[in-house]
Amino acid sequence: MYRLILKEGNARRAEFTTVHGTVQTPAFMNVATCGAIKGGLSAGDLENINCQVMLSNTYHLHVRPGDELIKELGGLHKFTGWNGPILTDSGGFQVFSLASLRKIKEEGVYFQSHVDGRHIFMGPEESMRIQSNLGSTIAMAFDECVENPAEYKYAKSSCDRTFRWLERCKAEMERLNSLPGTINKNQMLFGINQGCTYEDLRIENMKQIASLDLDGYAIGGLAVGEPKEEMYRVISAVEPYMPAGKIRYLMGVGTPGNILEAVSRGVDLFDCVMPSRNARHGHMFTKKGIINLNNNKYEKDLSPVDEECGCPTCRRYSRAYIRHLFKCKEVLALRLCVTHNLWFYNNLMSEIRQALDNGEFKNYHDKYVDILDTRI
Repeated sequence: MYRLILKEGNARRAEFTTVHGTVQTPAFMNVATCGAIKGGLSAGDLENINCQVMLSNTYHLHVRPGDELIKELGGLHKFTGWNGPILTDSGGFQVFSLASLRKIKEEGVYFQSHVDGRHIFMGPEESMRIQSNLGSTIAMAFDECVENPAEYKYAKSSCDRTFRWLERCKAEMERLNSLPGTINKNQMLFGINQGCTYEDLRIENMKQIASLDLDGYAIGGLAVGEPKEEMYRVISAVEPYMPAGKIRYLMGVGTPGNILEAVSRGVDLFDCVMPSRNARHGHMFTKKGIINLNNNKYEKDLSPVDEECGCPTCRRYSRAYIRHLFKCKEVLALRLCVTHNLWFYNNLMSEIRQALDNGEFKNYHDKYVDILDTRI
């Protein structure tokens, strides 16, 4: 259940209540693709960096270790040790981005596993069954992820097919939630808005999916290489047609500046691999901009990664020490840096919520929207 607390312009401060806990929004979901954060962070570590929602991937967990095995072991919460809300991506993006051979038909997609090459079929019903086996809090609808840019004619036919798939997802989830052996009978379903960068397709598709009265609505198919201005234009075009009383999720976004801009346009929920991926290469987010700890200038720098940061890494370790760990190829470097970047993102969201609570979001936005994305 989504409860809007207040608005400042289009920016929204709210609470989202689920069977696995209440999420304060705007919020960032920490990406644990295979049930773990790359860089060696556990469920306990996520609690320590104030993570609210963990995101895992249907495709990867279906391929390995198998969703039926996870169900047999009690579901994804029990399997990973994470007790808070979990959102599972439908697998659609991975099917289209990782599968070397695929064939799209009305019933679904035929493709080969990127792990062992075995033939797999996934359609709306299969995606819902896998996510039901995982027992996640929120299941994402199975959609087609179209390359951007795409021809208008293909983008339109893809939108139409994705909506038909969404209707099938909703029917199958209702069936699964009624079965006695289902792990989470309160599993939620989010629909995904598609349409590339064509405003008329985006708006029409949003009207269609809104008519199904789902638990939440996502904007997909952005942050895939288009200029950020295009992404902002699409969000602004779609926002008036998104149900005001439901949570809104911008998939795969993004930089701190992207998040601030999207919050100002009415988005509640975000995810992105960027903070953890960048951290594994020594690229660190700070309140003064982005630094690269591999640079020689940090060789004797005994200051923390970010002097304004309260994360476990910054409280104890210096830039010089972490740079040394990278040069020695010590895995501790990855763990310390991923801890910092994810803490930074979760703290960013906390500060955004506080700014909204105090009626100061515009000031916060204007102060940080450019500087946080600047490379030092």
